Amino acid sequence: MGALDRLSQIGNQISAGVTGGGRDQILQKNADDIVVTCALRTPFTKGGKGGFKDTHAADLMAGALRGLIERSKIDPSLVEDIKVGTVLAPGGGATEMRAAALVAGFPESTAVHTLNRQCSSGLQACVDIANAIRSGMIEVGVGAGVESMSTNYGPAAVAEFSDLLESHKEAANCKVPMGVLSEDMAKDKGVSRKDQDAFAASSFQKAVKAQKEGLFKEEILPLKAKFEDPKSGETKEILVDRDDGIRDGVTAESLGKIRAAFAKDGSIHAGNASQVSDGAAAVLLMKRSTAEKLGQPILGKFVAASVVGVKPLLMGIGPWKAIPKVFELTGINKDDVDIFEINEAFASQCLWCANELGIPMEKINPKGGAIAFGHPLGCTGARQVSTLLYELKRTGKKVGVTSMCVGTGMGMAAVWVAE
Repeated sequence: MGALDRLSQIGNQISAGVTGGGRDQILQKNADDIVVTCALRTPFTKGGKGGFKDTHAADLMAGALRGLIERSKIDPSLVEDIKVGTVLAPGGGATEMRAAALVAGFPESTAVHTLNRQCSSGLQACVDIANAIRSGMIEVGVGAGVESMSTNYGPAAVAEFSDLLESHKEAANCKVPMGVLSEDMAKDKGVSRKDQDAFAASSFQKAVKAQKEGLFKEEILPLKAKFEDPKSGETKEILVDRDDGIRDGVTAESLGKIRAAFAKDGSIHAGNASQVSDGAAAVLLMKRSTAEKLGQPILGKFVAASVVGVKPLLMGIGPWKAIPKVFELTGINKDDVDIFEINEAFASQCLWCANELGIPMEKINPKGGAIAFGHPLGCTGARQVSTLLYELKRTGKKVGVTSMCVGTGMGMAAVWVAE
């Protein structure tokens, strides 16, 4: 890195409130810290057949935002902006999410913005709010994410490419289906079917244990939903209060019997890839000084985030590049981090990234991940914040990282500290 590049990076770090001082520095408490005072998510349910199969994304978001107001007891008129990550919603979900905020109880003075950075949309929403607070643009905001894959997933969600885009090799690679490119990546990087199935089985087993022990209860907001019984056709109201994709009894051996989905001799299948699912999450952010003035309890703080690009056909390696970048920004390393929440888009990519970065398996997704309970695309990045902060608090640990690969070849990561 040249001197000018290094000076530029230091300037960016200072303006972002990060000086690369390492673990001791990020553990310090300052009035200007961007803190999380409430974080929650809905249960995640199976796409097309779970508890939210007949619930639209805006209704999920309205429920999560209403829950955020009730749990935090924040005066909704103090919230100046809400950013919602969503991937599949028609029109970017802009109209529906503004309506959802109003239904939830936020006044017309609260602005709403939707964004799409694919699988990292929910994290990007939280980071955008944190940066808006840090810059002085707003004082209090909400970063959120939502996806109804039941109602919006399918052929209509596939982008059409022009001849110009199709003629550019790397641009055309952005259109390759996730399963196909992940299959190719697993072969290219030498990630075996056996190792993928073992990793996936562990995710299910950790999630089952966490669910049985009630470890998701603090982060989950139960929601009532309309549900049409597929057998009787009767529509009834049900209470959805737990993730319904978590399956007990899953082993590497049982996963080994599932047929590969994308190639005859392939390694990727429904059991070692993230579940198609529905859900929403929301995170309330403000400066520490604001939280203290308002009497808001502090769960933790946002430290810094990174975003990177990688080859479209190697989309899954995003965390491998994004995590070291956020380490450089904060001056920490993998040994300083107590818990990593790395999205399990596919066992192949999560496993490869962890191995390449030298992250111990016991530090990764201690309550399971998207393989076990689902990955509503725009929601997961925000969901990870509550999962991480509550687990850090429960275990008396402090430093965590959330990260995910991003479709079309990107990665994102963020550092958080629990109180």
